[in-house]
Amino acid sequence: MPNFIGCNSAMRARLEDHWYQKKYTWLTLMLLPFSWLFRGVVAMRAFFYRVGIFRRVTLPVPVIVVGNITTGGTGKTPFVIWLAAWLQVQGFRPGIVSRGVGGKQQRLPRQVSATSAVAEVGDEAVLLLQRTGCPVVVGVDRVAAAQFLLMQNACDIIISDDGLQHYRLQRTLEIAIVDGVRHFGNGGLLPAGPLREPIKRLRHVDVVIESGRDFMLSAETLVSVCQPSTRLALADFPRSMIHAVAGIGHPARFFQVLQREGFDVMSHVFPDHYLYRRPDIYFNDDLPVLMTEKDAVKCRQFADRRHWYLLVEGHVSALALKKIILSFKIKEISHV
Repeated sequence: MPNFIGCNSAMRARLEDHWYQKKYTWLTLMLLPFSWLFRGVVAMRAFFYRVGIFRRVTLPVPVIVVGNITTGGTGKTPFVIWLAAWLQVQGFRPGIVSRGVGGKQQRLPRQVSATSAVAEVGDEAVLLLQRTGCPVVVGVDRVAAAQFLLMQNACDIIISDDGLQHYRLQRTLEIAIVDGVRHFGNGGLLPAGPLREPIKRLRHVDVVIESGRDFMLSAETLVSVCQPSTRLALADFPRSMIHAVAGIGHPARFFQVLQREGFDVMSHVFPDHYLYRRPDIYFNDDLPVLMTEKDAVKCRQFADRRHWYLLVEGHVSALALKKIILSFKIKEISHV
């Protein structure tokens, strides 16, 4: 069983256990009145934007929003990395805007650089910069972040990382990522279920990508956290007892990958976006410590030769790629 670090993580995990039951449990039934209230607020807000009471801001370049309607990990960040690389191959100069979850709430837009502290801009923003090479701007206000991005960089298309509910930013294309394993849990809205918006919201997005079917992740390489140039094929890594560290939206998925690969896993669960300290990843032995890439960006300064991260690559199915290309043509987004 995982060791939960901090009561917030344990409480979150317990609540998720209730969310992802087929039926409402005693706890989610108690939360239903709050869920109904949340549903009303969500519906009213969407209506105000639809009729023009709340104004949307249109930018001079196409905007692709990649998001989800559930909380927690769905594979959205790996998909954004794949999408940015694909757009570059098509001849675009993409830029990325993000809220910067895991860092300080940036009231003013801030561009992420190679020297940006994770505590300031968030782990996902640093990871996106490292993996894509695209300019990345974080900010609570997605509109201001996107405008700042265009002022500072020669981008001709913008990817909004996790902005499906940020209606003020007018979007050219919406892509929703759905968890192919857990799907929508009990189908309830927060806090009685995992949904940010009703399931019917997916009828109005341009492309629905189901992780595990439309978008697959492959992991074949381990990278040294302290020396990223040092890499080892996962198949060649000694099968033994290991410590596995994860501070992500759905840590069980990471542990299951390692177990399927034949490792004897001692799992350590941290809250999503947790800012690690040195003692968190050192244990009273010399066993290897494996973690996700998102965790690694926060551990590099104090990791040693025992610490490795699993490099994950995303792959879109042929059918999903056709859907994306068709949506680009329908929306008249050039280069495709």
